[in-house]
Formats: sequence, structure tokens, C-alpha cells
Amino acid sequence: MTGDGFEARRDRVLAGVTVLAGAGLLALLLLRAGLKDAGLNSHGALADAFLHGRLWIESCPEIDCALFQGRTYVIFPPLPAIVAMPFVALFGFPGFKGFVVLGLALTTLSLYAWRAILRALGVARADALWLLAALAFASPLYQVTQRADGVWFFAQVLGFLMVSLSLWAAICRASLPLAGLFVGLAFLCRQMAIFYPLFLLFLCLPRERPLRETLQTMVRPVLLAGIPVLAALAVYFAYNYARFGSPTETGYGFIHNPDQTSFIWHRIRETGLFSRDYLLFNTLYLFLQGLHFEFGGPGLTTLTGFDMAGTALFVASPWVLLAFYARLDRVFAAGAAVIAIIAGITLFYHSNGAAQIATQRYTLDWLPILIVLMARGPRPPAFAALPLLVTWGVTANLATLVVLAIYRV
Repeated sequence: MTGDGFEARRDRVLAGVTVLAGAGLLALLLLRAGLKDAGLNSHGALADAFLHGRLWIESCPEIDCALFQGRTYVIFPPLPAIVAMPFVALFGFPGFKGFVVLGLALTTLSLYAWRAILRALGVARADALWLLAALAFASPLYQVTQRADGVWFFAQVLGFLMVSLSLWAAICRASLPLAGLFVGLAFLCRQMAIFYPLFLLFLCLPRERPLRETLQTMVRPVLLAGIPVLAALAVYFAYNYARFGSPTETGYGFIHNPDQTSFIWHRIRETGLFSRDYLLFNTLYLFLQGLHFEFGGPGLTTLTGFDMAGTALFVASPWVLLAFYARLDRVFAAGAAVIAIIAGITLFYHSNGAAQIATQRYTLDWLPILIVLMARGPRPPAFAALPLLVTWGVTANLATLVVLAIYRV
């Protein structure tokens, strides 16, 4: 058998393993949707409040709510609650117990958007399928979808869809105004999306012209794109003002977290929301921390827990390392700058995602940019490792979650 024959057979074996592991992960997600979704998502409570003409909720069904002048508020941006409103209107709160299913639907839409993006970038069908499998089952997107019954995770699923659609608008439709609309909506889910316009602008610039000349032709599209972004900012500032009396007060300063044993509580109370004291912890967990199971007992033979601070992106999702081969041009420079800004801010934040296993979920704020940079470049021989890297990510994710399910039972 020739070398090409061996490679083809190897990739078929890897594909079979990935399909089986992906099916297992999908089964775990559907099992959680059927058994674990209690309908107590804070966005559901906020949707119910909106339906009753209120900006505050009667009680906090989760944590990270703000207490201000005797009222309880969900501190996060409002779009996820608006999306949940029709379902809460139909089934009530907490009668609607379909946040995980809704999250799965939103993630499916994201994957369809990425299918179109990869095709527009000229990615070969086989590579595109591997990248879609990686995104679905070997990236933080899987865990936030599986846990979309939680306030933070549902917002991330919806925010990821909106930034994905902004990239779809820029790459597949070459429409900066449409991309701006989706960025505005993404901002109303995840504030870090506000930095995306720089990357989207460079994606829409014709490559064959000098930068100064092309920028002159983009004045009108930039102004049109800026309208929905500025509108989203205005909505958010007005929302903050109506709740807390200041357009820049998000409510983080009034967080009431009853779990005083958590390290997050101690960080917020003793150090603050942002500090350089968090830099080492966040950096190690982003780049170096491996899968970590905790053992106890005299001989360290009893599984006692899991590292809830997560696993480094490059360990849990090693396929992203292929971005090292991205084409170096002005689009790369813009994307790298946006990634550096978002990731840099996050490194000084009091939480790196906290409630996570085998992932770093905050990387979803900039992972779409990294995937575009990786996909739009040439495919050197190193890309032959893509099937192996994706298979590792998917199977390791499944193995970890299976152990977690058995341990918790």
C-alpha cells in the first residue's frame, strides 16, 4: 500500500473515532437537556420581568445578581433575555425548561454560518468538516452549549452566534453594515464584541489596492456599520442608567454573591474586578494548565474533584495551534490586535471563566477571529495533523465528561 493509501486509511480511522466520540458528546448534551435543565436561568427571570414591564427580578435564581436600592438585577447585557421572552411568555418562568435545547439550536446556526465562512475562504471540504467537528466538540462552544441552562453560558452561546454572523456578513456578503448590525447584537450579549469592528473592516478591504486608497472608499460603509454599533451602545447605556442611575454602571459593583467560600467572592471583595494579581493565574490557565483531576485519601487513590478553573485552550483544543501558519498580512495584524486586546483585558479579570472543566470559555470572545486567520491562510504540510489534533480534542473532552458524570453520580 502506498503512503497516500496509509494516510487515507489513517484519516478514516480518526474520522470514525471522532464521529463516535462526537455522538457520545451529543448524547450527553441531550441527556442534560432532558434531566438537568430546571428552567432557573437568570435570563429567564429577566425575560419574565420584561414581560411584566420591569427591569428588576423578584429573586435571583442563580448567582452574580446585583442588589441596588432594595431591588435585584441581572447584571449582564439584556439580549439573551429578549431572545428568551417568547419562550417564557409561552411556558412561563420557571416553566420554560428548554434553555439547553435553545442553546443547541443557536449553536447549530453558528455551525451553519461557519460552514459558509469556511467555504467562502476556500477551505477544502475535508478540512472544513474537521474544523466544524473541532468547533462543535473540541472547543469551549460545546461546554457552554451543554450548560446553556446557566446565565453565563446561554449568553456566550448567543454571543458566539452573533459574532459568527458578523464574520459571515463580512466574508460571505462583503457587507460591513450588516456585519456592524451583528456586532451590535453581539455586544448586547458579550461586551468584548465591541472590539470586532477593527477586524471586520480589514476583512472587507480589497486586498489588491493600497491601504490608504481602500480606506477612502470605505467611508460610507464604515458610517453605515457604525449606526447599529452606536445604537447598541446607546441601548446599553440607557439600560444601565435606568437600573443604576449611571450609563457606565453595569451592576458589577453591587454584586451579591451568597457563596462566601468561593475564591471568586474573595477576589471581588478583597481585590476587585480587575487586578494584576490575577495575571499569573489567568495566564497559566490560558496557555499551560493541563487536564487536572484531583485525588485524595492516604494513597491519593480516590478521585475527589476536578479543576473547575479549566484547562488551557492549547491543551484542550490543540487544533488551534495550526493558526501559527496563518498568512501574515494586514488582516492578520488587525485580527491579532483585537485578540490581544480582548485576551489582554481578560488576563487581568477576576475570573478566567471559573465554572468550567477541560476548556477556557472566555476564549470564545476571540476564538472566531483565530479560526478565520487560520482558515484563510495556505494549508502547509503541517495541516496533515488536523485530523489527529481534532480527534484528540473530541475524545479527551468526552473522556473527561464521562469521568465527571460517573464521579458526580
